[in-house]
Amino acid sequence: MVDIVDARTRSQMMSNIRGKDTKPELALRRALHARGFRFRLHVKDVPGRPDIVFPKYRAVVFVHGCFWHRHAGCRYATVPKTRAEFWKTKFAANVSRDAAVHDKLTRKGWRVATVWECALRNPKALTQTAEMVATWLKSDEPEMELGELQVEPH
Repeated sequence: MVDIVDARTRSQMMSNIRGKDTKPELALRRALHARGFRFRLHVKDVPGRPDIVFPKYRAVVFVHGCFWHRHAGCRYATVPKTRAEFWKTKFAANVSRDAAVHDKLTRKGWRVATVWECALRNPKALTQTAEMVATWLKSDEPEMELGELQVEPH
């Protein structure tokens, strides 16, 4: 299948995809801040530059896009029809890097949470997800993963 836009337009579209301060990330940060949590953002000294770092709790939160980080079983983790091999290679590298970062963080004593974009798509899901992250931060659990499948619908 041929791309429906020219190479220059596609390049511009791809360059607009944000790596930090995404809408899901901002929404979760606002919700956690409203619950009294204070944090640092994209700390360079912490492996993988987590989206949200809670030094007080020795915990980090990654807000992963379902498409880019391949949320297993998620309807948003589709594979483009054009250049499928390129995308599979790219996605495999992303997943591999995520696993390596997660491993490095846990070895250094950090607690790691992964919140998938689909768990933040509507206000009720966002509220539930923020509550679950807040509970996790106050617990001793070493890791947590939240996606649409773990959050109550409606």
